[in-house]
Amino acid sequence: MTRTTKHRAARILAGLAAVSLIAAACSDDEKAADTTEAPASTEAPASTEAPASTEAPATSAAPAVNLDSNGDGKVQFGIAAAGPADDGAYYQAVIDAAKELSAANGFADPIVVDKIEAADAATAIGDLAEQGVDVIIVGASEIAEPLPALIEKYPNIFWYCNCGAGFPANPGLSQSTDDGGEVGLSAGYATGLKLKEKGGESVVFIGCCDLGFEKQHYLAFELGLKLVDPAFTMTYVPSGAFPYDFDNTANATAALQTAIDNGADAVYPYLGGAHRPVVQFANEKGIIVMSAGASNVCEATETLKYDIAVRFDGGDYVKAVMGAIIAGTFKEGDTKQFKVGVDPEPGAKICNATADEQTAMDDIYKRIAAGEFGAQLGEIAGKAFAS
Repeated sequence: MTRTTKHRAARILAGLAAVSLIAAACSDDEKAADTTEAPASTEAPASTEAPASTEAPATSAAPAVNLDSNGDGKVQFGIAAAGPADDGAYYQAVIDAAKELSAANGFADPIVVDKIEAADAATAIGDLAEQGVDVIIVGASEIAEPLPALIEKYPNIFWYCNCGAGFPANPGLSQSTDDGGEVGLSAGYATGLKLKEKGGESVVFIGCCDLGFEKQHYLAFELGLKLVDPAFTMTYVPSGAFPYDFDNTANATAALQTAIDNGADAVYPYLGGAHRPVVQFANEKGIIVMSAGASNVCEATETLKYDIAVRFDGGDYVKAVMGAIIAGTFKEGDTKQFKVGVDPEPGAKICNATADEQTAMDDIYKRIAAGEFGAQLGEIAGKAFAS
């Protein structure tokens, strides 16, 4: 599919340049002031010199160009999210990033449509496209199926999908992905280190309904856990209705109580709307707990206590992708895969890690980046996504 004009594409790239420059400047100011607000995604794991990001640095001379591709006098993002906008985890991260960038550049408030069911995605995203938005960010691959038809119907909109495990290439769609196996392995390894420190050997992984990407993540998590100690165990518990029900707080908290009664020492709440209630319950019970996507949970501004940030933060991915778009290294039709140990955004980070824990995490990052676990992760992916 072709776009309307090369001039329009140039305007979009230049407009995104302005957005990214402002976001980068804000990040630099925050670091200079030594505040707690800087997003974790811009940093390597604590006290380690991580490999440089593959994203190009923002330039300093790009002019602020109007991104108003539909000529209505304003620039507006539209965000399509499969889960709640305030889930405190994966979905909220994308929404918050778009709001932050819009506010920083004087754009209109983004239009957010959340809690989109896969069966209703074509209608919901189509309705969003009709509201005069210039850029649509689709927050997850679970609602991406109707995108080819929507891109053809609305070619002037800049379409971007934070597509997780990936979506078929399309010349009108920019997308970012990550490797759920790599992220899961780093999370399991970090959890193993915390179990070793605090005492304990059992983890409960609470998810939705054993979807393929869940299975890939928890099997890789188990691999990482057992790299620390083969005696450590992990149990997966579904808490939602098929498909994509990551928001059932009652079932998820009940599952955690049962797991604690059975001796669980840690919980991975791989959830959406039910995530923070489970974290709060874990805090009350005093067991190890971690985020599912959000990168900023180790910051002092976080009201709940997290032991580990398992980072696959869609908001961080949105910001990083914009830098590559500006540099001309990421174009419509391209896919960027974020890699643990290569890019600074994905992977587990232990909050307040000891020196020994950080050394161990630095090492596992290097081993993942070097492809040491490639064969095992490939087998896990094959098993997880087998039809």
